[in-house]
Amino acid sequence: METGRIRVMIVDDHELVRAGVSAVLAREDHIAVVAEAASGPDAVCLFRKHRPDVTLLDLTMPGMDGIATIGAIRHEFPDGRFIVLTVHDGDEDVHRALDAGAQGYLLKTASGTEIVETVRAVHAGLRRVSREATERLEEYPVGAHLTPREIEVLRLLTRGLTNNEIAAELHVSGTTAKWYVKNILEKLGVSDRTAAVTTAFKRGILHQP
Repeated sequence: METGRIRVMIVDDHELVRAGVSAVLAREDHIAVVAEAASGPDAVCLFRKHRPDVTLLDLTMPGMDGIATIGAIRHEFPDGRFIVLTVHDGDEDVHRALDAGAQGYLLKTASGTEIVETVRAVHAGLRRVSREATERLEEYPVGAHLTPREIEVLRLLTRGLTNNEIAAELHVSGTTAKWYVKNILEKLGVSDRTAAVTTAFKRGILHQP
């Protein structure tokens, strides 16, 4: 039944999202949903079993997120094709997804037609990024490139910690903590901690819990 069809796997930890996307794709004669996964590890296993042509997946999932899932699958199957379908429109989210190997990036507000057309395009070897995500990339063409340690400090800034409190949390000197904060402000192009936190959420460097 699937001969000549684009074989698709849907990965999302929300059952209603999987059901909705599956229903959209099921209306297309040239597309067959061959697998659905609720987590990154399940997606890796199901990819091995079904070898889908295109995988649609969310960025935020418990345990193994979408970026890690793409990386794990591409480690075994470098030719895998992926479309991120997410609520996050920050430029850092888009940069991370494309750098990980995603060929498509859509928001969950996308229409059924847009999802279908993106599946077709990615299957054909093209890249498709939503208008909203493209606008973010045009606004911030280069990622923030914060180090893992700087992102850790940024998370502590969201809690309102002082430099000395950050130093105590990370077991570093106050001078080192101050240096981290200074680097973060410079990389984000802001002048204070509040603006750094606001920018981090806006750009997708951090996400609301």
